[in-house]
Amino acid sequence: MSRMETDPSPLDDAARAGWLYYIAGMTQDQIAVELGISRQRAQRLVSRAMAEGLIHVRLNHRIGACMDLEQALRDRYQLIRCRVAPSLGKGADPAKAIAGAAAEELERFLRMPEPLVIAFGTGRALRAMAENFRPVDARQHRIVSLLGNIAPDGSATLYDVISRIAEKLNATYYPMPVPVISDTPQEREFFMHLRPIKTVFELARKADVTFVGVGQMGEDAPLALDGFVTREALAELQAQGAAGEIGSWVYDAQGRYIDSPRNALVGGVRVEPGQAKPVIGVAAGKTKTKALRAALAGRIINGLVTDETTARALLS
Repeated sequence: MSRMETDPSPLDDAARAGWLYYIAGMTQDQIAVELGISRQRAQRLVSRAMAEGLIHVRLNHRIGACMDLEQALRDRYQLIRCRVAPSLGKGADPAKAIAGAAAEELERFLRMPEPLVIAFGTGRALRAMAENFRPVDARQHRIVSLLGNIAPDGSATLYDVISRIAEKLNATYYPMPVPVISDTPQEREFFMHLRPIKTVFELARKADVTFVGVGQMGEDAPLALDGFVTREALAELQAQGAAGEIGSWVYDAQGRYIDSPRNALVGGVRVEPGQAKPVIGVAAGKTKTKALRAALAGRIINGLVTDETTARALLS
């Protein structure tokens, strides 16, 4: 009998209750409803989570059900790395649920003594990861951005994470100071031929490990909400079968990049499918499922940090 078929352990219950209380900010009454238990039992579980040292801002106990989901995802999608965090419950921000697990995954690479080039995309989930990882002395590593950091109005993009990560690491970092989306192919070509940009581009392309956010392409597409595509352009991409985007490069349901004039304007490195080095997608939530499934099917990503609800959807 597999662990997924067994009842959770007492520590599993305490860890889940502590997670909902300290991370999701639920009251004990809300936890009781969420877990289907009495308020008194919810109170005891939260107390035990602290007494057992299971909660130190982050969850300090690997819940059995999450570990089973990790193994199932590894097997289904041939993943190099996989972390599944407990879901925070209905209405909570999924990026908040996975921030600690993503930060721990990043810290694993930062502790490696040999010098690494670590590349980062952008997005809300990666921003949450950047706020959660513990500062360390990682001067042996180089931190590089996968794509431009200039929004259509000339401002810095809100969810660029590389400067925040480098600040906490005291590490050398390489931003890509070009528009996320150029106005014309000629403009993009000009930027990409500048010597400093070519240096950053080549560094990102050969990164030892890459962390990326995964964007959905529905009506709530981050590319549209953040002003990188118009509603008309979004509709055109949807008509071409757009399922998701990584680093602003749009792909279809099979994880194949769409042959679109808009893709040709992206100012940054495209993550090529089938890489042997770790390419870790950090994303969770119902709206992300289609985009994640496509990225996994196409082998654009070979690692994943997500939450329980999303993991189960990917396995269904």
